[in-house]
Amino acid sequence: MKCRIVEIKARCSDVSRIREILKSRRADFRGTDHQIDTYFRVPRGRLKLREGQIENALIFYQRSNQKKSKRCNAFLYQCPEPDLMKKILNVAFGVLAVVDKMREIYFIKNVKFHIDQVKGLGRFVEIEAQGRTPECRITELRRQCDHYRKLLGIAPEDLLADSYSDQLICKRQNRGTTCLRGRRGR
Repeated sequence: MKCRIVEIKARCSDVSRIREILKSRRADFRGTDHQIDTYFRVPRGRLKLREGQIENALIFYQRSNQKKSKRCNAFLYQCPEPDLMKKILNVAFGVLAVVDKMREIYFIKNVKFHIDQVKGLGRFVEIEAQGRTPECRITELRRQCDHYRKLLGIAPEDLLADSYSDQLICKRQNRGTTCLRGRRGR
């Protein structure tokens, strides 16, 4: 399935406040999921296998690394046999990084919210305005994403440009220093 997404990711110092705001907006809480995202070495974009109790999917996506709402073109395949898929992809491409996180998942209509505790990185909040039809306009998704960023009180200095995998790779390469810049276009 192909999705159009406009998203932001930010550091989160007050998880309780974010939960209360989502609760006050009657967000649909889907649960807390322990997710392992295995990223594979691919020539362009990002390819990851997500393994969790709520979400299991092979996901390929491309987006720019920028500290504001950004467009993401994604393809998702619901993966019935993630262990076998992981073995095949590891042999074909090799593993780039593994992200281990606890993720709270909420929805308000077509907007998905994540409150993440990422092993080795800390706490984050993500907002994804999702469009699953060709009629869905990126400008409307961007408006929704920016609206919720302001509602949740996410400061511009807390926004992140890159993915969790980029941050973990950078931290590993710099022996503990977390990077806030990612590879362009990946």
